[in-house]
Amino acid sequence: MKINKNKTIVFAIIFTISIGFFGFIKTSDKDFNIVKNLDVFYSLFRELNLFYVDETDPEKLIEAGIKSMLESLDPYTVYIPESDMDDFSFMTTGKYGGIGAIIRRSGDYVIIAEPYEGSPSVLAGLRAGDKIISVDNFSTKGKELSEVSEKLKGDPDTEVKLVIQKPGKKKEEKVKLIRKEIQIDNVSYSGMLEQKTGYIRLSGFTMGAGNEVKEAFIKLKREGVEKLILDLRGNPGGLLLEAVRVSSLFVPKGELIVSTHGKVRQWDQEYHTSTEPLDTEIPIVVLVSRSSASASEIVAGALQDLDRAIIVGQRTFGKGLVQTTRNLKYNSQLKVTTAKYYIPSGRCIQALDYSHRNEDGSVGHIPDSLITKYTTKNGRVVYDGGGIHPDVSDTSEMLSQLSLQLYVKNIIFDFATDYVVKNPDAPDVSGFSITDSEYERFKEFVISKDFNYQTRSEEKLNDLIKAAKSEKYYNISETEILALKEKLKHDNNKDLNVFKDEIISFLNEEIISRYYFQKGRIMHSIEGDKTIGKSIEIITNKQKSKQILTGS
Repeated sequence: MKINKNKTIVFAIIFTISIGFFGFIKTSDKDFNIVKNLDVFYSLFRELNLFYVDETDPEKLIEAGIKSMLESLDPYTVYIPESDMDDFSFMTTGKYGGIGAIIRRSGDYVIIAEPYEGSPSVLAGLRAGDKIISVDNFSTKGKELSEVSEKLKGDPDTEVKLVIQKPGKKKEEKVKLIRKEIQIDNVSYSGMLEQKTGYIRLSGFTMGAGNEVKEAFIKLKREGVEKLILDLRGNPGGLLLEAVRVSSLFVPKGELIVSTHGKVRQWDQEYHTSTEPLDTEIPIVVLVSRSSASASEIVAGALQDLDRAIIVGQRTFGKGLVQTTRNLKYNSQLKVTTAKYYIPSGRCIQALDYSHRNEDGSVGHIPDSLITKYTTKNGRVVYDGGGIHPDVSDTSEMLSQLSLQLYVKNIIFDFATDYVVKNPDAPDVSGFSITDSEYERFKEFVISKDFNYQTRSEEKLNDLIKAAKSEKYYNISETEILALKEKLKHDNNKDLNVFKDEIISFLNEEIISRYYFQKGRIMHSIEGDKTIGKSIEIITNKQKSKQILTGS
């Protein structure tokens, strides 16, 4: 029987690992089980590859095995093969070589979804809505988004040739771009709001986040800021050290911000502020949401525990685990959870249950028996069990299923593209909104796209019908189920009127971003943001703020 050379290499590697364990591990019961199971795995892998009826791919089999093994632990312990190292580097540094644009799928092709201001894509005249026909003679038709993204990326100062099609035009255009190192800013926007209130939107915690917040705050100080809103909503986190650096700007030197504790005690550490702060007196509100995670939770939790800021928003995601990267063979890495982190009050904000979360991934219900009380520096009561509980809850309703589907299915995106073609002159960011007549045109646009969707109620009812049929209960309850189905049946035209304000908000932000990029989108969103409005009220009312921070 002929054995594939790659299989032989994989066999040899596994056999070597197995022998290595036999030679170097002491023979305790636990160690013996490790060796025994590695030997079983090697034997199974060998037999599978030799005798399975179809040809197998050893590399894919091993990766699938590794993935399944790690999935049995926590969601953040992952294997990073060599092919994914560029993406991993981007997650930690915020840098990559490319054209500087977010892409998305639209039909058979890939389109520019959002070019970064000042990037090679913008300098070459690319705009949101442009269809990418090919990249260096590589046709994008029917290709996976990841394939096209890989073609667009490359070393800085290298050339890439695109064939694109502009919205509303049939003729294709050839475009040459020079890739550059793209740096995604952590501070996506900062500026002054009303009543001498400064605002900083921090979107990530890659390298340099602390310095970016520092520079933004210094600029606000020059403009006379007296109060500060730090917006961490939707911030997925990042580097622990950058969270410490951001916190250090507003609390005295020497304060404990976070400590880590894990299996390897030598790795346990305490992280204190090591530099002099910029301002320890300015009133601060930190905004958080269900998707504020990891480093965001360190900053929000530390400032809450030290009674340095009022936290406004929703309970955060609940990720209190520390990952360390370990180098593996063949330029791959293991990102492994090595510790939990604890904020100054001593609480860990990690959700106690990895699996039973809400639909958006945030913390689900936690029984009171699993929640422990802690106290802040001023003696206020705070809790562990999952995420940071805000001092002032934001009761903002979840978005309607209609708005979400209009966004996901590119209807809002396509209408914005059409709007910009018809209105090439940039409007003012402040106060911009489409008119009632333009919204009517949007409703016609939706109908022309043959758009349809299901509400959550309809989805749940369909699940109920399937379950009832499988359990033979459907026939005896058919009349009642059909009556309920009729009552829950949605009407597109009616729903477009019911959720008009919500949809117009989406449309306004998407349209403004075409003229003023991400900063314009954020500037426009601030105007109608009720949570920011509530935060300004709280931070301006000194008595109210004092009551919250002292727990009186």
